[in-house]
Amino acid sequence: MNSIRLPILGVAMKFRRSLLLSAIAALAFAGVHAPSMAQQRLRVAGNFPADHTATKVMEIFKKEVEARTQGELQIDLFPNMQLGGASENVDQVRSGTVFAIVTSIAYFTRIVPEYEAVSLPFLFSSREAAFRVMDGPVGKLFDERMAQKGFVSLGYGELGFRHVTNNVRPITSSADFKGLKIRLQPNEVHLDTFRALGANPVAMDVKEVYSAMQQGVLDGHENPYNIIASRRFNEVQKHLSDTGHFYDFINAAANKRLFERLKKPHQDAVMAGMKEAMVWQRAEAAKQDEGWRQQLVKAGMTFTPITPQGRADFRRSTASVVESLKKRIDPKLIDAVVSEAAK
Repeated sequence: MNSIRLPILGVAMKFRRSLLLSAIAALAFAGVHAPSMAQQRLRVAGNFPADHTATKVMEIFKKEVEARTQGELQIDLFPNMQLGGASENVDQVRSGTVFAIVTSIAYFTRIVPEYEAVSLPFLFSSREAAFRVMDGPVGKLFDERMAQKGFVSLGYGELGFRHVTNNVRPITSSADFKGLKIRLQPNEVHLDTFRALGANPVAMDVKEVYSAMQQGVLDGHENPYNIIASRRFNEVQKHLSDTGHFYDFINAAANKRLFERLKKPHQDAVMAGMKEAMVWQRAEAAKQDEGWRQQLVKAGMTFTPITPQGRADFRRSTASVVESLKKRIDPKLIDAVVSEAAK
């Protein structure tokens, strides 16, 4: 019996070896088309609507990173509050359940209070001045503070100048703000500014704002034209003014621990991919801005432009906000921001 089984066993072993070699040859022939055993998936969340340039940033980032890493990094996108509001997304990145977020820097001011220095009212006369500050030494300092808190700053884009809407009356002077319940982002400088103007500011995540204005819980809110239009806030708001009281930035930030686990070429791909996306976003946001305002007026909002006298009145009313902020963060940083913005 043994003399019969041994030849059969030998044939079986040769057959299996042949199959194994064939499989290896097939994988070698497939080359880059074969799934990579080293493939890694990274989740990126955002709170902007599908047609917003910040959501397009996420799409460009995904395309760039996957191309630069030859598919070894795969980016899974969760825009438009699919994983919750902006505050929840920040917490998810902080804990490491989400790799990165694209949102407004306002949602990081309670983690990195220094960001409030670029949130001062009527600080920037133009978007060029705003990015001169963020792309220089001040921006590097912010990145260092973020790293100390467990985040890696990936880049900054334009959310834009913020403007007031409400359902009570046109806004032309600080007196018109008196008693209005206005929603703001969770940023202490923003809240202090509207208190100085005589309003009753309410910090609220953007996901709750539409229904709050619809139900009359809020009289109004403030946002860039692109957010007012893309979130259809014009459906529940009547009056719009070009107050331009703050210039707001988009920032992209990743979990530092997860980022540092990536091999160096992949880290480089992540940084380069976001840089490419933000370069596009800044240019596109600037180009679209006036079109968004016209869309809001066409949709039925009453637009009241602010006169030079009205803007001077706003500045006088909010002058105390700078001194108040100097009690919370380094006055030298604030002076550096104000000086750089004025150049």
